[in-house]
Amino acid sequence: MAPQRRGAPKAPEGSGTAERRRPSSVKSARAPREVRRRWPRAAALGAGAALAALLLWGGLAGEDGVTEVLAHRGEVLPGRFIEVPCSEDYNSHRRFEGCSPIKCGRGITDAVITRDEARRVRSIAEKGLSLGGSDGGASILDLHSGALSVGKHFVNLYRYFGDNVENIFSQEDFQVYRDVRQKVQLAIAQAFGISASSLYLTKPTFFSRINSTEARTAHDEYWHAHVDKVTYGSFDYTSLLYLSDYLDDFGGGRFVFMEEGANRTVEPRAGRVSFFTSGSENLHRVERVRWGTRYAVTIAFTCNPDHSIADPAFT
Repeated sequence: MAPQRRGAPKAPEGSGTAERRRPSSVKSARAPREVRRRWPRAAALGAGAALAALLLWGGLAGEDGVTEVLAHRGEVLPGRFIEVPCSEDYNSHRRFEGCSPIKCGRGITDAVITRDEARRVRSIAEKGLSLGGSDGGASILDLHSGALSVGKHFVNLYRYFGDNVENIFSQEDFQVYRDVRQKVQLAIAQAFGISASSLYLTKPTFFSRINSTEARTAHDEYWHAHVDKVTYGSFDYTSLLYLSDYLDDFGGGRFVFMEEGANRTVEPRAGRVSFFTSGSENLHRVERVRWGTRYAVTIAFTCNPDHSIADPAFT
């Protein structure tokens, strides 16, 4: 709202005896000069106050202009689902009856993965990422392909460490990871009314560790809005399992569904699963992490068996 324009301030009258004896014509000539001197100061003060109010409002609204929080960090949601119209993105890909999205939307649940399970999954991420890490703010660990951020590049974890990988991860780690993935897959299938067996894990499925370090390469710039189906053609359903808590472990870093004039956010909570159809009906981004460290795992599913990947395992 624009600040209300005020009228020019009244010129003060002189207080001395000599001033009072001056002709009225002198006083009337002086008044406009007083007005001209004081009005810029008053206008500047008014504009400053308006700007401060605007900045305060902007800070409360968040960097992405969020107008609605779909899931607060303090809530424990048994399940929340919002249906949205499907985009046409899926029409340019092979469709699979009983799986390809005809019902689109986004869901959040805190009832699928326990906080203890999230803690155990996070320990897997911490062990793997302790071996490397990006020079910028976003590090990736993909247990399926072995991709690991190291400096400004990626290495193959399994080739780089060879048999020593068994000293880093345990069979139990991989079993926990598989169990969690299967629970998320079942939750997605139930929410969208499809068979879990028609969904296939697809790449990239990966851990992310994000902090406030300045980006060094394009891979570190995680905050740009994007559509998963456009970026990764195999994606039909995307999910994120959060492994740390918003405002306890990190600031910023909320997940934002971008809609014209009505962006909606999910505040991460360890064990919370956020999932959605991967087309442009769910354009999204992540706010920049301002402090602390944000852990999550992205788990993606496809309806096309040709794009499936296997669970990680010792070979």
